[in-house]
Amino acid sequence: MSRLSLRARLLLLTAGLLLAGLGLVGAVVADQLERYQLGRVDAQLRSFTEIVSRVSVTVPPGDLDPARDAELVDPALDLVGTPYLVYLDADGAVAGGLHSSRFDDAALPPPDELRTVPPGGDAVDLRAADGSGRWRAVARPATGWAATVVAAAPLAEADATIARLRTTSLVGGGVLLVLLTAVGWFALGRGLRPLRRIEHTATAIADGDLTRRVPVPAAPTTEVGRLATSLNTMLGQLEQAFADRAAAEARMRTFLSDVSHELRTPLFGIKGSTELYRMGAMPASADVDEAMRRIDREATRLTSLTEDLLLLARLDEAAEAQLDRAPMDLRTLAIDARHDLCALDPTRPVELTGPGGDGPPGPAPVHADEDRLRQVVANLVGNAATYTPPGTGVRIGVGTVDGRAVLDVADEGPGLTAEQATRVFDRFYRADRSRNRTGSANAGLGLAIARSLARAHDGDVELDTALGRGARFRLTLPLAE
Repeated sequence: MSRLSLRARLLLLTAGLLLAGLGLVGAVVADQLERYQLGRVDAQLRSFTEIVSRVSVTVPPGDLDPARDAELVDPALDLVGTPYLVYLDADGAVAGGLHSSRFDDAALPPPDELRTVPPGGDAVDLRAADGSGRWRAVARPATGWAATVVAAAPLAEADATIARLRTTSLVGGGVLLVLLTAVGWFALGRGLRPLRRIEHTATAIADGDLTRRVPVPAAPTTEVGRLATSLNTMLGQLEQAFADRAAAEARMRTFLSDVSHELRTPLFGIKGSTELYRMGAMPASADVDEAMRRIDREATRLTSLTEDLLLLARLDEAAEAQLDRAPMDLRTLAIDARHDLCALDPTRPVELTGPGGDGPPGPAPVHADEDRLRQVVANLVGNAATYTPPGTGVRIGVGTVDGRAVLDVADEGPGLTAEQATRVFDRFYRADRSRNRTGSANAGLGLAIARSLARAHDGDVELDTALGRGARFRLTLPLAE
């Protein structure tokens, strides 16, 4: 059974239930018809025996010969529906009686069967003497002498009717079962067509086509419609998961390549200086001092890069564990950032305002790790100082916007394209790769670290930029209660 298709199993189950239903209905109808036929015959026999038993006679009727007086006896007995009337004496012997000429003595119930009929008027079944059929008999005591009146009627017609009904039910039920089975086969095939489409879609997806979707041939409120909708949702999630996995693998490959490149550059500088010294290419003390300065610079760069990578790894694994929160105000960081930027480039005008350049700086209380937020602001200010021409104006805004603490670092530099803006927070990404990188700030990790630290504080760093109108980096954090 388990090897059959769903269509065949459903059809067999439906056909079995239909067969059981037809058989039950046929049996109930035949039983009720048989009860009705027996009830009608019993009523006729009881009425006739009741009338005959009340007629006071001293001897039973015996002067009529059924063969000779058939024209008189047969219509009378057929009229009352009792082809056989017999009197039994006190000893149970047949004292006399009448029967229709249509029945010979062998077709009538024998005396032994007649004596078993109870005289109380209850109907019983009797067998004919030759076993050709059943008879229904009722008996009552006779009036005026010690005898019993027994009236009997054959059940051949009733049995034939029941047999014809059962035959008709069997044939009709068989034909109906075949027709309904054929109709059910095609109906099930049409009904299961959406499942076959789902099967074909699943096969295509298993072959690698993740863009396929299951057609929704029915209303979403039906079982097939809900199944198709759920499968399409699942397939969309699977496709997105595979796409995210492929993108993550691509980012990992790029990350490893960039890490290798960034680590290789200072290592090559250190290695080259030591090789020159070992080969005796630095005879003068000044050459050795310059080589040591290069080694120290590259080692410092390498150390800074390694610490940045370790910080990013810790933030990815457990960001909250890297924070030491305490109440503070972002205005302190904004003021210090203004002084730092002025110290880096005294020719650069730096303005301290509220968020968006409106009004004076406002309060921005937060519950955060001050050292980590200083690192975020330092990266944003360093980015503005590095990627804008000397003397370019910078605005630092601080305050509250929409119930959140905000710190802006906006410059009037060349800005970024839309494609650059979408990737500027990626690790090791630099919008201008032609720039000489002399420190870890230019390794492409600054903005990635800034955003990771901001998100560790349940905040974020957002960028608003366009070519020719500068860039604004906005740090947003939840306000302290």
